[in-house]
This record gives sequence, C-alpha cells and structure tokens, in this order.
Amino acid sequence: MNKRQLLQSFLAASALSFGLSPAFAQTTTPIKFQLDWRFEGPAALFLHPAAKGYFKAAGLDVTIDAGNGSGGTVTRVASGAYDMGFADLAALMEFHANNPDSPNKPVAVMMVYNNTPASVMALKKSGITKPADLAGKKLGAPVFDAGRRAFPIFAKANSIGAVNWTAMDPTLRETMLIRGDIDAITGFTFTSLLNLEARGAKAADIVVLPYPDYGVKLYGNVIIASPKLIKENPEAVKKFLSAFAKGAKEVIANPAVAIESVKARDGIIDSKLETRRLQLAIDTVINSADARSEGFGAVNAGRMSLMASQVSDAFNTKTRVSPDAVWTAALLPPAAELNGVLRK
Repeated sequence: MNKRQLLQSFLAASALSFGLSPAFAQTTTPIKFQLDWRFEGPAALFLHPAAKGYFKAAGLDVTIDAGNGSGGTVTRVASGAYDMGFADLAALMEFHANNPDSPNKPVAVMMVYNNTPASVMALKKSGITKPADLAGKKLGAPVFDAGRRAFPIFAKANSIGAVNWTAMDPTLRETMLIRGDIDAITGFTFTSLLNLEARGAKAADIVVLPYPDYGVKLYGNVIIASPKLIKENPEAVKKFLSAFAKGAKEVIANPAVAIESVKARDGIIDSKLETRRLQLAIDTVINSADARSEGFGAVNAGRMSLMASQVSDAFNTKTRVSPDAVWTAALLPPAAELNGVLRK
C-alpha cells in the first residue's frame, strides 16, 4: 500500500469512527446554485434532494439560493458568482446571442421544464376566450417576464394583431388584472393562476391560454452550468445531475412530502398552496406528454433548432442563436437513471 492509499484508508477510518459515511472522508466540491425564483413549490425539485443528502452523498457541498428572474440567474452564473443555476432556456439563448464575445457563457446541461410554463391569462368578463381576441387589448407583465418576451412568437403562431403593453412589478401583475387596469397578463401558469385565485378570482372565471397549447413549443427551464465548471470538473456536474434526477423522481411521485423541504427554507409559505403549485408544474411542464416522449432531461434537436431561430427573431438578438453553443447532453446521467423519473 502506497502513502496515498494509506492516507485515504486513514481518512475513511476516521470518518467512520465519527459515524460518517466514506463519502464524507473525501474532498467535497462546493457548488453555488441559483434558482430562477423564490422558494415556492417548484423549488422542491432542488431543495428536496439537498434535504435528503443526495448532493452530499455524491461529494458535493451545494448551497441553493432563491432568485429574482431567469435573466438574473444567467448573468450571475456568467459572472462567476454562481457555478450552476436554473433558468429559462430563452433567457440563456438571448444572453448567448447578445454577448457573443463573453468568455463565460453558461451552458444548459439538463432539460427540466420540457414545455414553457408561459401563458396568457384573462378574466372571462373581458370577453377574451382565444388568442385572436387579444388584438387591440391591453396586456400587462414585468418587462423581463418570459411570456412577455416570447409573446411575438405566440402572436405570430396565432395571427394576433397589435396589442398594448403595460409594465409593472411582479407583485402587482395579478392585482392589476383583478382591478381591470389591464385586459390580460402573461406569466407562468403555475404562478399567476394561483396568485389570481389568492386575490379572489374563481378558477371558473379565469381564461388560460397556455403557449404550448397554441402552437408555441418552446422549451422552458433548464439547469445551467458555467463553462469553467464544465471544463475543470465535469464529474461534479454529472454527480449534481444524477443526485437531482434521483430527487426529482421522488418529488414527482409525492409532491406533498417534497414541499416540506421548501417549508424548511421559508417557514411562511402556505404548504397546501405550494403543493398545488408544484403539482401544476409537474402536470403541465415537467411530466408532460412531450417530456415523456423525448425523455426526462433530454431535448429534441429539431425542436431546439426551431426555438433558437424563433428566439433570434422575436428577441431581435445581435447574433443568431447557436443551438450547439447553448446546450450539451454530454453530462446527462445514464438513461437507466433518467427513464424512471417521469410517471406514465
């Protein structure tokens, strides 16, 4: 036995003497991870495997912070402030195309929201029942909202005439719709729909026009990683994705239990409401028919190329989006680990 092997044996024995698993005797890799939004239901996808110790068991010291929008997450990973994150693929594509000379453009390494959660929502009393009814109406959303940014794609797919936009803080979006200040809003379905209900609207009185149901097959949120981490420690990324997939399977199988991990990070959340939000996200964008068809974590090359072209046009980017530059499947877990994540 050489000196290195002797040292490893000593560390493992020491760890076991303190009741720790051999994994803790090894050097852990720190990873700073930024979510796209607050600690709400969907955050359980990451907080649950962290709480269960799956990242630690893989030799990773993962810290998870709340976010304030996908654009901010992409920027912070690009700056080096975070190693990995969770962000809307369109926001990542926009960053790539508008910052062609940036040396640290993040890369998408796993698909999570196989369909964009974006939708247009209105109250039935507005008379809006289909996309064509939006022509000439006053729509509202924060300027950075994914649905608002991608609305030109939705409008083109459904031959919608010109609309008028009003910008506001995210906290005022649903309130302004309820008050009648605007005719419709864009937002993530599992966020705005429940926010409208919380403000007194009845589910039966809300019209929801999901982008995927009206010809817009954009991908949604992905796990992103810095090219520095991918280059210097690809094994750490692989281990993260493997631990995440293990946790995601449990979250999808039992959302109510998984919400406990979110409650542990933000004690004031309404567990029942956030369980509904998580279940809605699972049903519409995570365990969707498209996701089951393409496979959890993966993408369809043709669909990815089409989205790159659509984003280039709708966002009027400085350069065209290159699908191969924004996405890699090289670090995904083996198919055997991914096949059982989604439920039939």
